[in-house]
Amino acid sequence: MQRSSDLPRDLALLLLLSTLWGASYTLIRIGVETIPPLTLIAARTLIAGLLLAAIIRSRGLAWPRERRIWQRFLIQAGLNSVVPFTLIAWAERTIEAGLSTILNATSPIFTFLLTALVTRHEPVTLRKLIGVAAGLAGTSLIVGVEALHGLGQQLWAQLAIVAATICYAGAAILGKSFKGLDPMLPAAGSLLSGAAVLIPVALVVDHPWALAPSLRSVLALSALATVSTAAAMVIYFRLVQTLGSIGATAQSYLRVPIGVAIAVAGLGEHLAPTAWIGLGCIIIGVLAMTMPVRKAVTKDREAS
Repeated sequence: MQRSSDLPRDLALLLLLSTLWGASYTLIRIGVETIPPLTLIAARTLIAGLLLAAIIRSRGLAWPRERRIWQRFLIQAGLNSVVPFTLIAWAERTIEAGLSTILNATSPIFTFLLTALVTRHEPVTLRKLIGVAAGLAGTSLIVGVEALHGLGQQLWAQLAIVAATICYAGAAILGKSFKGLDPMLPAAGSLLSGAAVLIPVALVVDHPWALAPSLRSVLALSALATVSTAAAMVIYFRLVQTLGSIGATAQSYLRVPIGVAIAVAGLGEHLAPTAWIGLGCIIIGVLAMTMPVRKAVTKDREAS
């Protein structure tokens, strides 16, 4: 169970993770201007994985040797990087970064549904249900009717974002199986496993040696790999263990105002007037999904 003494730090990490991943949509949008999606994501996972591997070596951590753990790393890679990263990069060639952020913000809903209907590995309380509803309401307020005017115009790209969101929900649940490992190990292991899958495909499909990417795209890729992937993945795996899979995916709601704000600054998009009200709903939703539940037995002991 999450200890109350750690909660402020974990909520701060949740905000930081939301910022790092919120920025990734704008960085991807810039990256795919001159770099094909497969090559962009292959480079993203490889650079981030190697960076984390170097840190792991400097810390003297031992890599797990069990085959079953590396098999889970590979599955995690598919759910948390290979499939969703590629789908999002492909989709952002035709849809805006802000809309991508918004559509991807529904991962707590899918995590909640998968937890409630399939795995049942965490208690599904009324408070978490209210948190999901509040977060969705806040997202709708921030998006506004005008921000959704593009829905349906690029249907396949939008469905790709939704599919990526479902992958993230599955990844959050699977991430619980790495309990006991230093967060850097599943982060680096899954990224390197993803790179091993993506690089051969990118070489065959994109012929990256023949590309001439712009400096703007290269800088976006560098920031995407080091900050929005390597650093973010370490924080993510820590929060999955401390806040739980539903709590960890609450960053998807925080990503909305942060991601859209970054898109406003970098790409010229605009927030709806109801953004501040929506942000309040999102904060309520995040708190509802992350605050620790007090056991009734504690009160009983105090009464006795």
